[in-house]
Amino acid sequence: MTLSRSILIVEDEPLIAMMLEDFILSLGHEVSGNCDSVGSALKEVEKGTFDLAILDVNLKGESVWPVASALRDKGTPFVLATGGHVDPPPVEFRNVPTIEKPYTIDRVTPIIEAVLASAEQ
Repeated sequence: MTLSRSILIVEDEPLIAMMLEDFILSLGHEVSGNCDSVGSALKEVEKGTFDLAILDVNLKGESVWPVASALRDKGTPFVLATGGHVDPPPVEFRNVPTIEKPYTIDRVTPIIEAVLASAEQ
């Protein structure tokens, strides 16, 4: 396992966010914050107090792409999360690791570990 890292959750469904938080904590990482909108997520990106972000692609009908762009510009790794039934990501984000919902510990663990490991290189 990688060292303990701080992870930002960007998810608009409170129960899903809480479940993801439990998974992250059980993996030995910390949750730096939980955002349910593009605006609040952009504020957290500005602070830059986390090592990785998990972004739900659809936040109350709003696309998360401005947040993804800000993270990319800062060089902060992120993972996309989708429950399906959404348009494909913009071209620049098509190769970003993606977690399919519903979240399970078996889906979350390898993606978080892989993204953090590649960020350490």
